[in-house]
Amino acid sequence: MTFMQSLQAARRGNDSLVCIGLDPEPAKFPAALRGDPDAIFAFCRAIVDATADLVCCFKPQIAHFAAHGAEDALERLIAHIHDAHPGVPVILDAKRGDIGSTAQNYVVEAFDRYGADAVTVNPYLGCDSVQPFLDRADKGVILLCRTSNPGARDLQDLLVRGGDGIERKLYQHVAEIVAREWNANGNCALVVGATYPEELADVRRRVGDLPLLVPGVGAQGGDVAAVVKNGRTADGGGLMISSSRAILYAGSGEDFAAAARAAAQDLRETINRYR
Repeated sequence: MTFMQSLQAARRGNDSLVCIGLDPEPAKFPAALRGDPDAIFAFCRAIVDATADLVCCFKPQIAHFAAHGAEDALERLIAHIHDAHPGVPVILDAKRGDIGSTAQNYVVEAFDRYGADAVTVNPYLGCDSVQPFLDRADKGVILLCRTSNPGARDLQDLLVRGGDGIERKLYQHVAEIVAREWNANGNCALVVGATYPEELADVRRRVGDLPLLVPGVGAQGGDVAAVVKNGRTADGGGLMISSSRAILYAGSGEDFAAAARAAAQDLRETINRYR
């Protein structure tokens, strides 16, 4: 199946719009894991195994692995998800963006080395920088549009003039060009932060049923009701609502995986109340 097909199947099968961000921070691990040389893999595997039936996808963040020299753990984790929980897609949160042979190598890294089903990509170098990703029609390409951080307004709200001569904010231009021109293979999605619900509604109006990855609920303070109201499609889908720290570190004892499951289940039920 393609990424989009897997995403839809997992959403329906697990009745879930929850995306769990796998952002390991060893300093926050339970004491029992801190002496384990393979603690990053062990921690993430336990979270995955405790929550896989509650999510529509997982999203490991590459920097949280690479900073600790744990790229091998990331490879093994994605392989474990595919083997133990087939049908649950994996988004590699890497925010790649470059041109030429470098872009091609980033494609190999994400899809061939790590085995991810989708990858986050920075679109601000233009179409040629993302085309190698788009050409992998079976894989998902999730492009930054309106990010959840406070500094997003510094650039993403700037007015630009498109080819039609109409002025739009930069994030609006990105949303429209992705939906209208870059999505020829039907494998594009957009990142739109939960912390900007009005902009989320604006993007939804511009892109139709294009899937949206929405970080920022939980620790970043995004409101679930506002996200669902402003971002869902007519069938109650179209969203991957991502939470990381609020689920990963819901518990600090030996029962950390059970605590993570309870937090994920609570988020799923909260989302589904508003769908």
